[in-house]
Amino acid sequence: MTSHSSETTTTQDATADVPPYRYTAALAEQIELRWQDRWQREGTFHAPNPTGDLAGDAAAEKFYVLDMFPYPSGKGLHVGHPLGYIATDVVGRFQRMQGKNVLHALAYDAFGLPAEQYAVQTGQHPRITTEQNIATMRAQLRRLGLAHDDRRTFATTDPDYVRWTQWIFTQLFESFYDETAPRPDGGTGRARPIAELVAELDAGERTLPDGRDWHALDAGEREDYLATLRLAYVSDSPVNWAPGLGTVLSNEEVTADGRSERGNFPVFQRNLKQWMLRITAYADRLIDDLELIDWPEKVKTMQRNWIGRSSGAHVRFATDAGDLTVFTTRPDTLFGATFMVVAPEHPLVGALADADAWPEGTPEEWRGGHDSPRDAVEAYRRAAARKTELDRQTEGRDKTGVFTGSHAVNPVTGGRIPVFVADYVLMGYGTGAIMAVPAQDERDWEFAARFGLPVVRTVQPPEGWEGEAYTGDGPAINSANDEISLDGLGLEEAKTAIVAWLEAKGLGAGTVTYRLRDWLFSRQRYWGEPFPVVYDADGRPHVLPDSMLPVELPDVPDYSPRTFDPEDADSEPESPLSRLPEWVEVELDLGDGPRTYRRETSTMPNWAGSCWYELRYLDPRNDRALVDPEIDRYWMGPRPGEATGGVDLYVGGVEHAVLHLLYARFWQKVLYDLGHVSSSEPFHTLFNQGYIQAYAYTDARGVYVPAEEVETSEGPDGEPVFTWRGEPVTREYGKMGKSLKNMVTPDEMYAAYGADTFRVYEMSMGPLDQSRAWETRAVVGAQRFLQRLWRNVVDEETGALRVTDDPADDETRRLVARTVDDVRTEYAAMRPNTAIAKLITLNNHLVGMPAVPREAVEPLVLMVAPVAPHIAEELWSRLGHARSLAYEPFPEADASLLVEETVTCVVQVAGKVRDRLEVSPSIGEEELTELALATAGARRALEGRAVRKVIVRAPRLVNVVPG
Repeated sequence: MTSHSSETTTTQDATADVPPYRYTAALAEQIELRWQDRWQREGTFHAPNPTGDLAGDAAAEKFYVLDMFPYPSGKGLHVGHPLGYIATDVVGRFQRMQGKNVLHALAYDAFGLPAEQYAVQTGQHPRITTEQNIATMRAQLRRLGLAHDDRRTFATTDPDYVRWTQWIFTQLFESFYDETAPRPDGGTGRARPIAELVAELDAGERTLPDGRDWHALDAGEREDYLATLRLAYVSDSPVNWAPGLGTVLSNEEVTADGRSERGNFPVFQRNLKQWMLRITAYADRLIDDLELIDWPEKVKTMQRNWIGRSSGAHVRFATDAGDLTVFTTRPDTLFGATFMVVAPEHPLVGALADADAWPEGTPEEWRGGHDSPRDAVEAYRRAAARKTELDRQTEGRDKTGVFTGSHAVNPVTGGRIPVFVADYVLMGYGTGAIMAVPAQDERDWEFAARFGLPVVRTVQPPEGWEGEAYTGDGPAINSANDEISLDGLGLEEAKTAIVAWLEAKGLGAGTVTYRLRDWLFSRQRYWGEPFPVVYDADGRPHVLPDSMLPVELPDVPDYSPRTFDPEDADSEPESPLSRLPEWVEVELDLGDGPRTYRRETSTMPNWAGSCWYELRYLDPRNDRALVDPEIDRYWMGPRPGEATGGVDLYVGGVEHAVLHLLYARFWQKVLYDLGHVSSSEPFHTLFNQGYIQAYAYTDARGVYVPAEEVETSEGPDGEPVFTWRGEPVTREYGKMGKSLKNMVTPDEMYAAYGADTFRVYEMSMGPLDQSRAWETRAVVGAQRFLQRLWRNVVDEETGALRVTDDPADDETRRLVARTVDDVRTEYAAMRPNTAIAKLITLNNHLVGMPAVPREAVEPLVLMVAPVAPHIAEELWSRLGHARSLAYEPFPEADASLLVEETVTCVVQVAGKVRDRLEVSPSIGEEELTELALATAGARRALEGRAVRKVIVRAPRLVNVVPG
């Protein structure tokens, strides 16, 4: 027996004696294509807006369901990709049958590096590649029968979409964050147009923080001041620069050993002029507002950790080169600071190390093998530039550093302590300098041990402590001078006391700091949104007016950036756009008469287009505004009792937990502050679906072999044995893809079973939020369910209805009522797997009846519709209904039929209790088996293992024996 898709092509279609009206893959295809065409022709899933060009009879109650933006890959889809799309489709169809106006659409996140890399290799324009990929993906998804409003689709590369992405950037540029401005939600601090700030400065209602006279500043000086406040600004920022590739890389594109993931080139840390977005202004709101939205707690925790809000103090240490300010969350340990460490990029490093000789008595291990602090620090800085931040922060690696030749004064002890340069301190976090307290910090302990530096404990470890650095709580010790004593105080008391003393002495201040840094928004690549920015003769940026948008990408002769010697760390990026002088140099009239300007030659990152696409679905053809306010309020405005508004249900993978979701929340809050949208959060409810994984097989060489060609047999010990072409192979479990030769495509499933069978199988594999193993052979179970459903309505020999209008018996009526009640609950809770198990039970109950009662089968067909819409539509039509069932009310249970005692069934796996079920005393073995295998406990215990045997003692026990 084969273990993958080669088996699936042998279906009833190929059998000579198949009844003429059997539900086969061939018949399923005919039904599915016909209904997909009808849905499109009739606009079945067009969701009416309350106003505008898509206006219609919009129901009072709406439901906006959204999938995370797909990137159209040239590889096409494998069966793992549609899981979330099918899930949202099931939810949307169910909500539509509840009488709600459901908005569900899909567009394409089309700017991306793969298309650009292909353009570099082949010379084909990325737009051509991208549009071909979109066409392939659209066809694959259409074949699934997804209930999308096709009037609302687009790609981020469409000029109309690019225009509004660029427009949002201009709003960021023309705004600042006013920490004193009140918000509609009662809080303080929001974005405001910078023109309002200028008006207040002109009127004398505000003064400059440095005491200068605004009216005495010339135009350039005024703009330089405003640039320090804008939400979009140009800054010298540290980036990952790969000369061998000629491009800046994101942290995710750099390996742990400081080389490019693509090409294995060295990567250097360089400071380059880049566009930044001031997301840090929103750090508190991005943390605090997590309490107002319905998201998985693990995602909220990841965002909180990424933002990294910490309370502590800034403390100033005097040096001969100027004050060194550090941020510490543990000012109570200040008496234990025995040395300082600054990042290699710290601006004071040059002055601290500006000496031709070492101070007398400097240990050899502090010198780094050099004759002077200047030489040692310069060499160390060059070496540090070759490392990524990830590499510099790796726990457990040997600590390195050199002495700067300078000392600082500890403000509480008055003692002189040495100042080192070390790469485990990063310029982007805190102030780029730390006070090192080795007794209370493990990294500082390691550094102190490496360089023979003193250790002073300031927190009493517990009795019997034999460790090194102690990072826990305890009373303060060794922490007193002539003016203050912390000895004996607990952590919070000691922190409060020392901060008050530092503030009184002018040596520091309590403060809050964040791990979050401003968003690096530039990419030296071709395939991205051009910035709507030009620079004047003085190098100052200006955003273009709305009338000049969009700025479209010009054609270029070469899509690749300029590359350099891989070791040339001093080289600088040269983007493809910079090599078009006729495009870069442009004459424009921006209000001061025609002048020559220089365009920005970097492009926006692919995150830009995915930051606001949920808004474009609402009003996709609007060329006058980002979104009509009435339309926005209808779909995304806060509902009664809701604080934020936003999309009703957003489904996608947890891998986007931080960057995409954080960036989208930031943009939404800026647009909300400026009055362009009504919701302060983009996504009210978030659901992370699991993943579909698959078995892969390697031969004796460790080379992957085609999974669909692997044969499975039972070994002498009863365990499965796997062979390929007669040779043994090893099975492993992992991600599905071409490289592992275990990829199964939806097209294969459509051909072998039909889309509805594929949908039912994916939805029945287990809880949506858990990963699960793909097993092609198991798809036949979903097919059998639909074939039995078909047979309950249609005679396979004649095509005639098998349905009677005679009343159902009491047992059937009770089972229908119970199923309706249960399935409604399961769909509402996004548990389609257990809903399907209950539908199978009802369906099996009807099998074998000479004529199936209409009052039983019609509710069944309606309940099946969310997961298998094509066959449900076809059966509904054959049952005599002319209209699509998409808007039919979901069945209601007769409450009088639900009164029934239940018993508790224990679910065991390998003899151990893993779950429990409340079931009817009369439940059959087959139904009980289905329900038990669908429980979360059984799924977890099996962990993708096959089921060898199921022992059923209905109604109280099910024992699953793994294969």
